[in-house]
Amino acid sequence: MGAKWVKIAVIYFAIGLAYGLFMHYTIQLQWKATHAHINVVGWLSTGLIGVIYSIYKEAAETTLAKWQFWLYNIGLPFLFAGMMMIYLDVPRWLLEICVSGGGIAVFLSILLFVVNIFKHVKSTS
Repeated sequence: MGAKWVKIAVIYFAIGLAYGLFMHYTIQLQWKATHAHINVVGWLSTGLIGVIYSIYKEAAETTLAKWQFWLYNIGLPFLFAGMMMIYLDVPRWLLEICVSGGGIAVFLSILLFVVNIFKHVKSTS
């Protein structure tokens, strides 16, 4: 499971860099919060979860980990799409579905991660 998380993180890293270049060359700097979220939540947090699951393999193979993986990786693209839509002319309901739905899915996923780590990672001392 850890390797899947790391591979997805690398994709978000490339997207974050490309998005930053797009903003720079088009001087579309209003999307800086989206750019930051892609890099921090997409690249950094996803990669760190992958590293943690690579170290604690027993936690990575639980049902909680599988639910967390799917909630996170379905919710995050919706959240990012919704954040991009903020500055576009889209219906408000679509914006709310993406931002709220994606954000709630990611939040629930992180709660599952916290529970999973506390439940399945044992102290070595």
